[in-house]
Amino acid sequence: MKNPAGFIFILCFLFLLDLYVYLSVKHLSSSMTERGKWWVNAIYWTISVLSVCAFVLFLIKGKHDFRNKLGVYFFSIAVGLFIAKLIAMFVFLMDDGRRAFQWLWIQGVGKVSPGKIEEQAISRSTFMSWLGLSTGVGLFATLLYGFGNKYRYRVVHQKIKFDNLPSAFKGIKILQISDIHCGSFLDKNAVVSGVKMINEQHADLILFTGDLVNNLSEELDDYQEVFASLKAPLGVYSVLGNHDYGDYISWPEDGVAKRENLNRLIEMQKQMGWRLLMNEHVILEKGQDKMAIIGIENWGAKAGFKQYGKMELAYPGTEQIPFKILMSHDPSHWKSQVRKTYPDIDLTLSGHTHGMQFGVELPGIKWSPIQYVYKEWAGL
Repeated sequence: MKNPAGFIFILCFLFLLDLYVYLSVKHLSSSMTERGKWWVNAIYWTISVLSVCAFVLFLIKGKHDFRNKLGVYFFSIAVGLFIAKLIAMFVFLMDDGRRAFQWLWIQGVGKVSPGKIEEQAISRSTFMSWLGLSTGVGLFATLLYGFGNKYRYRVVHQKIKFDNLPSAFKGIKILQISDIHCGSFLDKNAVVSGVKMINEQHADLILFTGDLVNNLSEELDDYQEVFASLKAPLGVYSVLGNHDYGDYISWPEDGVAKRENLNRLIEMQKQMGWRLLMNEHVILEKGQDKMAIIGIENWGAKAGFKQYGKMELAYPGTEQIPFKILMSHDPSHWKSQVRKTYPDIDLTLSGHTHGMQFGVELPGIKWSPIQYVYKEWAGL
């Protein structure tokens, strides 16, 4: 444990959060029988203790030790419960703040019947308790739904027109995929179906914009053959994302060094038939017409993400190519550097944001909390 004080602080916060939420649970179960109250208490604290244990294991060993199927579900549920309780806590705090203000008002003015105030307070507190718990439970339910939803792949069609696109490339179909994160897969058959769906699009060109794994190259072992089946007439090209470097775990891992892990991941992509672009470009030709595919390593301008990418290496040699596509994992790169310094790049393709794993998409509405961090977080 590198920071014992921080570890103790987090542990105390988790305990106080559980205790605070429990007070509302206790309030709502006050009308139950003694046996009913016992079961509510037993279920609540059993789940809470297991959740805290998951966080403790995460803090001690790191996220990469939750690679097996049971570990992934256990840790994900623990995180979901924590967020749900956190949301409920804010609702409870509003109610406690209201009651505190009400008490101070009575002490200062003293004109309202204490009995009436108490009656209203109990009613409102019950309502707010139900509201807080319902909000938390609803949020947690979306997490459970998400376990299966992550395999419900869909194709998003987007037509884009460029006046300077060479005639030989008119009507080209480009298929972008991103953020595969092999270490998060639990259902190989579902992934096979997703790859089959990609190939059924009969794209001319497939571009993968980073984060093939969570941390370790070994996460790709069971899926290397699956992704090797991706085919396109003009090729399959890829770049690295922030997770591909293994920056989020301690090295060495099982005797493997960080650079060794990255080199293996690079080699595995080569074996899959993917052309990994590491601060470089390729020129696609059809007859006399040319188009450039530029690919750089991860380059982030937000949230402290590292800037491995070097446009000064990738761009030279494309100046005279009439149409250029840039593959850059982090969309913040586009506004921070690409538009300013390389304005003749026609199309930049990125991934990275995942919609912050949470959002709402209805007809006419597309929202996710990530949009307050990344303006370019989804779509065109």
